[in-house]
Amino acid sequence: MLLSLTIWNVVLIDKLVLEVHSGLCALTGETGAGKSILLDSLGLALGARAEARLVRRGADQAIVSAEFQVSADHPAFIILHNSNLGGVGIFFSSGERPVFSKDGSASLEEGVARKREAIETLILRRTLSPDGRSRAFINDQPVSAGLLRQVGETLVEIHGQFDMQGLLDAATHGRMLDEYAGTGGALEEHWSAWKSADESLRALKAHTQQTRADEAYLRAALEDLDGVQAQPGEEARLAGLREGLIHKEQALEALNAAHYALTGEHDPVRKAQALLSRSMARLGRRGEEIMDALERANVEIQEATGAINGLSANLEEGDDNLVSIDDRLHLLRAQARKHGCTVEELPDMREKIAAQLNAIEHADELLAAAMKEAEKTRASYVQAARAVSDSRRKAAKKLDALVQKELPPLKLDKAQFVTDIQEFPESEWGPSGIDRMRFLVATNPGAEPGPLNKIASGGEMARFMLALKVSMAEADSAQTLIFDEVDAGVGGAVADAVGERLARLAQGRQVLVVTHAPQIAARADHHWIVRKGGIKEVITTIEPLESAQARREEIARMLAGATVTEEARAAADRLLETGT
Repeated sequence: MLLSLTIWNVVLIDKLVLEVHSGLCALTGETGAGKSILLDSLGLALGARAEARLVRRGADQAIVSAEFQVSADHPAFIILHNSNLGGVGIFFSSGERPVFSKDGSASLEEGVARKREAIETLILRRTLSPDGRSRAFINDQPVSAGLLRQVGETLVEIHGQFDMQGLLDAATHGRMLDEYAGTGGALEEHWSAWKSADESLRALKAHTQQTRADEAYLRAALEDLDGVQAQPGEEARLAGLREGLIHKEQALEALNAAHYALTGEHDPVRKAQALLSRSMARLGRRGEEIMDALERANVEIQEATGAINGLSANLEEGDDNLVSIDDRLHLLRAQARKHGCTVEELPDMREKIAAQLNAIEHADELLAAAMKEAEKTRASYVQAARAVSDSRRKAAKKLDALVQKELPPLKLDKAQFVTDIQEFPESEWGPSGIDRMRFLVATNPGAEPGPLNKIASGGEMARFMLALKVSMAEADSAQTLIFDEVDAGVGGAVADAVGERLARLAQGRQVLVVTHAPQIAARADHHWIVRKGGIKEVITTIEPLESAQARREEIARMLAGATVTEEARAAADRLLETGT
């Protein structure tokens, strides 16, 4: 429910605060006083298109703020929860704790269950600069204009003779009928299951067709991979062996060079012994000491040579060699390049290709199972859709009768209202069902019912909407309805009938009506008058008519015009008595 509307610097409004109540609320005033500005302002707060013309001349910006009181399970919070704003807890003001934590840890269902009975406040605010730029806020959190409009549409329905939500757009007729019939959303799970199974079947068919075309390639690839027999971790193991073999070759090369240097004619000790042995007689005891030292060195060299031979023999043992390892690595890496994967992934690639070939071999079985599932889910959807269609037709028959009953008092006694339900071709079936639903009217006897926007005038459409809303009142979830000059082109008994129906519609909800009909204003639970005046500049003001005398004078003015007579006051008294 709308609690208040605060407006700064919009067209002729300087600053205006309108506190709104439940029940039927009437806004009256002379033509041109600025009643439409109020609706434009509210529309701005609800996310309507921002137009620079709305900014009051000389003002830096226009600001409109609309405060609503809603239950914690209101659809607006579903939209906010799905808008990725960092948690919807920031939008809750009352209660011991928010429904949603800022990190999103509390689920939507948990939050609604905890606070279903709680009453929360939503404040929608819009600022507009003279250059046409606007900013939108919900509970002081910046949001996009699109999100503001989505939330606004769940809070208020505005119906005017030139902007009839739900009647000009035939696409909304089905949603209205579903709301009345209680069938909204009944088919979404069936549709989703069918479309999911159907998509899986199409994907399997395409995959099977492609794999069958590639079967020869896949078999050759599997044969190659089976020949390679790549093992998990093999590349790393081979790389380690290769590194070790590279070091082994270097070690063997060094050992061989050392062995060469210590043997044969290259042995310096033996060469020295041979040279000294020829002069031993002349060298004496010192020569013998030298020869003894050389002998000891020779023994050490022999031991070193033996150690070199032993180490070389150990290193040369084993089957691994650089050539075989390099060949294996080359083979593995070539297969990896061929399949666009790493060597480590080759075993998985082999299993994948084997699975593809297995699927080809069993493709008919898989396709049959997928086709059966698609047919099963389609049949389930069709069965549910036809049941919903039956419920819609029963509800439509009841709705048509109720609306038809409301038309004569609204000066539409010759009109006919028909809910037309036709089955879509299958290509147009969807989550809402198999039906094309339209509200059709005929305003002349014998005429074929047709679309409202081609048959009815603006005033007639407003009254058709009123008849619909009254007929659907029990099922209608909208808590705030606004009717802009629904009395256009009517007066007397018809205006009184419009007022009676608006009052009936306002039971248990909030209905705001902009009207020139005293019969409607007299039935209001709350009454405001919109005036235009000023000395230095023209401004629009709004004043609540709280006393019986003030209401009497305004309704008398509406009856008599500029000069209020006693007869007009007496007539106003009679209307007020009737309205109460």
